[in-house]
Amino acid sequence: MSSKDKIVIAFDLYGTLLSTESIAKDLATHFGQEQANKIAALWRRYQLEYTWRMNSMTLYKPFSEITSAALKHALAESSVSLSDENISKLMKAYDNLGTFPDVQPGLEAIASDPSIDAYVFSNGSDDMVSASVNQSPSLSAHASVFKSLVTVQEIEVFKPDPTVYHHLCKKAGKSFSNEDMASVWLVSGNPFDIVGARAAGIQAAWVDRGSGHSGDAGWTDQLGTLASGGPTIIVRGVEEAVTGIKKWMAENAGGSGDGNNKEPATMGPG
Repeated sequence: MSSKDKIVIAFDLYGTLLSTESIAKDLATHFGQEQANKIAALWRRYQLEYTWRMNSMTLYKPFSEITSAALKHALAESSVSLSDENISKLMKAYDNLGTFPDVQPGLEAIASDPSIDAYVFSNGSDDMVSASVNQSPSLSAHASVFKSLVTVQEIEVFKPDPTVYHHLCKKAGKSFSNEDMASVWLVSGNPFDIVGARAAGIQAAWVDRGSGHSGDAGWTDQLGTLASGGPTIIVRGVEEAVTGIKKWMAENAGGSGDGNNKEPATMGPG
């Protein structure tokens, strides 16, 4: 089967495959768990906000620099500080993140399915993403599942700019026809990423683990109603995403998949 005929599943890395929970634990060694959780949340908020602001200003800096600057912002806003050495240690923690429990069975399912090409698809730079994948205690064992690690380094723009998702399609050997785009999937736990993918014309599976800024409320992001819809399907983890994508593709074979998905299919219990 040629790449053109395969289903492409692109996985967001940080917060979808890899859990950043351990970073909050590292912060807790300096500030206690309660304050560490608040700092970690601010850090993530500014990490994303900085990428969006850079996009708006048509500027680019590597994601590692964005991440470091966002940490310093979060620390300053919390009226605390860390030495340069400790900041460097926190940044290195990105090289040792563990996976969520649902990741391993999902990747094992892909490894045994020749109809799927899997990719890591991240805002990170080539070096940062490669280190995170290949040095992760749990993800490194499955690194061979991924056909390639697709980052934004080459195009120097961040998600959710449509250029990023079109860059993925090119890397995966897909054209911009409705038929090809319908077979390209993003799997992500980030609502902004899901809406960006749908606006760019590809399918999207939102991983709802019942945590993060959405809490237990399910899909609450309303920007999709102003753009091109929300997630194509909603799943509880990576394993369920693989199963759900294959089911959706089987049921929608031959369709363009360009609907707005006001009511996405929800997989799993409940």
